[in-house]
Amino acid sequence: MKFSTLLLTSALNFAVISSACADFFTQDSLPKTDNLVKAGNKFVTLLGTQVNEGETAPDFKVVNESFGPVSLSDFANKPVLISVVPSLDTGVCSLQTKRFNEEVANLPGNVVMMTISNDLPFAQKRFCKAENIDKVKVLSDAVWRDFGSKYGLLIKDMGLLTRAIFIIDEQGKIAYKELVANISQHPNYDNALATLKALNSAEASTVPQADSGQAAVAGQ
Repeated sequence: MKFSTLLLTSALNFAVISSACADFFTQDSLPKTDNLVKAGNKFVTLLGTQVNEGETAPDFKVVNESFGPVSLSDFANKPVLISVVPSLDTGVCSLQTKRFNEEVANLPGNVVMMTISNDLPFAQKRFCKAENIDKVKVLSDAVWRDFGSKYGLLIKDMGLLTRAIFIIDEQGKIAYKELVANISQHPNYDNALATLKALNSAEASTVPQADSGQAAVAGQ
């Protein structure tokens, strides 16, 4: 029992130290954006490179509840919805995560749903167990801040990710992006889900068209 407690403490210390180091480098070296997102009535500074719809989605590395690395490239050729929240232990973030967890049942089986925050994996695991989050992949950017820096989502001096939604299509392009204008507000769930469903419908429709064309050629 004492040994397992020691391992847990060591892992926690490692994560906190890594997070602190990431913040140190982030503050000095990453691009800054000052006019996109507000906390209350005041704009916050976002650190990292902003990405746009139509661009190739940058690969990134985060960790799961066991500190195992997970990359976007692990889900190549699948549509991916990324729900970004500041902290799972706050009301809006909790509701956002539960909403997408419920929506998985209404989507095609090849769709990958992620929630990413800077919460430590221990906290994420506790939240998922308490709230029965079992369909969304809940991942942490707390160790390397790789996702936040590559997508321009790190909130300067807060150590959090800003609230956002990204949809990445099967070709690895960013098909949808929403940076929620105020951190305390919900994202537009309906727009994101409609985009994801339309994307899947469009991709599915290309297969029958190709088949029918081949059949016509074969019949000549």
